[in-house]
This record gives sequence, structure tokens and C-alpha cells, in this order.
Amino acid sequence: MKNNISPEIISFLKDLKANNNREWFLENKKRFEEAKADFESFIDALIAKIAVFDPSIAQHKAKDCVFRIYRDVRFSKDKSPYKTHFGAHITAANTKSDIHSRSGYYIHIESGETMLAGGAYLPQGDWLKGIRQEIDYNGNDLVEILENPDFRNVFGEIEGEKLKKMPKGYPEDHKHIELLKLKSFLATHKVSDKEIMKDDFLDTAANVFKTLKPLGDFLNRN
Repeated sequence: MKNNISPEIISFLKDLKANNNREWFLENKKRFEEAKADFESFIDALIAKIAVFDPSIAQHKAKDCVFRIYRDVRFSKDKSPYKTHFGAHITAANTKSDIHSRSGYYIHIESGETMLAGGAYLPQGDWLKGIRQEIDYNGNDLVEILENPDFRNVFGEIEGEKLKKMPKGYPEDHKHIELLKLKSFLATHKVSDKEIMKDDFLDTAANVFKTLKPLGDFLNRN
């Protein structure tokens, strides 16, 4: 079982950030493949840990959850061809095309920028409507989750852009007006390079995600 993020992964990502071009990447393709395999091994171990408290994700393997390192530059001013991080989003969704339609567990490995996160990033359409309806009906449940001492200790406050005005269909004096205005519902836990290389990082990540689960359950109710 892979218990941590190896120094080789961080070393490769640092070098890629300094040499984000196709020529360098091709010359270092073997390093990339080794780092990717190492990361996927960790994700497989993490899935097994998460499945203990969230069986809905147990059917997945790392290959179902890990994002490609190649950037889509078609509509971006930044034409750098490669991402400078490894990322994976572990959810109950059966296809990658559906992973942004429900809350899950996101891990982002990047030197100095590693994070364990989850929630809902700019949920669209029916999902956003469902979240707001759930806040309207059962907002106290969400408040209880967000004010739980364990949650606050790990994640602090949730983040997300807000509407300037109340969404249509809700009164201005609604008890949970600030939650209803949110356009994203994000919980983030930053992790240092030193911590991710420790032998107990797998357990640390699993515990962080266990603390995150009640928020994901609320966002996925609809």
C-alpha cells in the first residue's frame, strides 16, 4: 500500500513547472510515467481508505479519477501545454463526464500548493437548484455541519463567490440568505510538502475526507 507522496513526484512537478514545453516533457516522459504511476498507486490506496466510511465510491480505481496532465489551451491565453500538478476527484459518479455533477473528494498535489478539498464548484442547472432548495428546507442541517468544531478545525469556513442579490424565488429576509447567495460551496485544507511525504499522509488524507463527508452528503441530497 502506498502511504505517502514520494519526493520524486514533487521533484518532477517542480521541474515541469520550470520547463513547461513539449521538448522537455518528451525528454522526461519516463519520469512522468513513473510519477503518474506512483500517484495512481496512492490514489488506489486512498480510495480503499475512503470506501470504509463512504462505500459509494468503492467501485472506482485511480484511472477513473485521475485527471490528465495535458491542458486544454484552446480558449486560454496561457498556452503552457501541461498542468504543473497531479489531481484526482473521487466521487460516486460512474463516468468522468459526471464528476462535476456531485460532491466528492478532490486531491491536488503541487509543490507549495497541495490541498485536500471538496464541495461544489460553480454547480450548474438542476444541481444548484437542488442545493438551494435543500438550504431553503433544511438549512439548519448545513449550518450544523459548517459549525461543527471538527469541520471548522480542518477547513475553516467554506469559500465561494456570492450573488449580489437573492436568487429568484427566495425572500430577502430568508434565515439562510448568505448561504442561498453562494454560487460555490468549497471546503479546502492546505497541506505542506513536508506533510505529504510523511508515512502517515494516507491516514491524514482519509481523516480529512471523513470530516468532509457530511458536507458532501448534504450537497448530494437532491
